[in-house]
Amino acid sequence: MAIIINIDVMLAKRKMSVTELSERVGITMANLSILKKGKAKAIRLSTLEAICKALDCQPGDILEYRSDEDSRDSSEGDF
Repeated sequence: MAIIINIDVMLAKRKMSVTELSERVGITMANLSILKKGKAKAIRLSTLEAICKALDCQPGDILEYRSDEDSRDSSEGDF
C-alpha cells in the first residue's frame, strides 16, 4: 500500500512556498518536510484541514492511493 502526498503539486499550483505553508498551518518546516517526503506515519485531521484551507483544496488533491500492484506493474515493464 502506498499513500502518495502531493503537497508539492498544490504548492506549485498556488505559487506558495513551503515556508509560507508552514507558517499558515502552524507546523514546523521539519514536520512539513517529513509529510512531503511521504515519511509520516500519520496526519491529524486538524492538520490536514489546515493544509487544505491554506491551499484552498480538497484532501483528495493532496492524498493519493496507489496499490502495491500498481507500483510493481509499472516497474516491471511490458513483456
